[in-house]
Amino acid sequence: MRSTPRVAVVTGGSRGIGRAVTRRLTAAGFDVAIIYNADQDEAAATVREVEVAGRTGLALRADIADAPAVRRAFEAVKDRFDGVDVVINSAGIMPLAPIATLDLDDLDRVLRTNVRGAFVVARQAAHSVRDGGAVVLFSTTVTRTHLPNYGAYAATKAAVEGLVPILAKELAGRDITVNAVAPGPTATDLFFEGKPQEAVDRIAGANPMGRLGTPEDIAAVVATITGPARWINGQTIFANGGLA
Repeated sequence: MRSTPRVAVVTGGSRGIGRAVTRRLTAAGFDVAIIYNADQDEAAATVREVEVAGRTGLALRADIADAPAVRRAFEAVKDRFDGVDVVINSAGIMPLAPIATLDLDDLDRVLRTNVRGAFVVARQAAHSVRDGGAVVLFSTTVTRTHLPNYGAYAATKAAVEGLVPILAKELAGRDITVNAVAPGPTATDLFFEGKPQEAVDRIAGANPMGRLGTPEDIAAVVATITGPARWINGQTIFANGGLA
């Protein structure tokens, strides 16, 4: 066992589920580097939270689909912390429209971020994560519930689910776990955007637990599979309160 803290990289770590994951890993004793793409102020605020909690934080700006930018970000993490133990790819986008009318430019955009971006981060993680570490990608429960208007988003996340067990096998012999977490409807800005209250209430009521998930619910699952649950590997874990 090392005397130094474990180090996590969280993409999309400045907002929503990614920020909750950052907080949870910080509480577990990790130093955390977040990779963000747009909101520098939120990224800086998240780093302050890490540091107030007594750990070391780092914010790095990069488009996750830009392989050279992601490589540079990971190199900066290695320079600062001397290595990486856990990689969480929570960054993603979710344009909604029926398949028949979806703008193909939006399709290209979501494929670039959610598929190419996940692949770029996973590939970099394969080179960077120390033996005994963990990689977590994000899917969605919509790959099971098949809701209208989510065709492009669900297709990209199905691709992520296909990637996970293959990478787990390719990293055999290094004691690195690779899993996906597939949240159900979760109370984030991304979820609430464009939805009237009636729709929010209806979606929450469809869950056997009678509520939306919280970012902290999802962060708890991530903390488990990056910590004590070493025998879970190559899986997609549906964290949705029993929705599907």
